[in-house]
Amino acid sequence: MSKIVRGALAAALLVAVAACSTTPPAGDPGAAPARKLDAKTQLECGSKRGCR
Repeated sequence: MSKIVRGALAAALLVAVAACSTTPPAGDPGAAPARKLDAKTQLECGSKRGCR
C-alpha cells in the first residue's frame, strides 16, 4: 500500500513541477504612452496634440 501512495505522491509532484515550469504566452503590451509636448512646442501650439 505504501508503494502506491508514494507513487501517487511522486506523480502529483511531477505534475506540479511541470505545471510551474511552463511559461505563459507573452501578451500584447499595448500602445506606447504618448509623449508630452516640450515647453517650446506648448508655447507655439498651445495644448493641441496635432501640432507636431
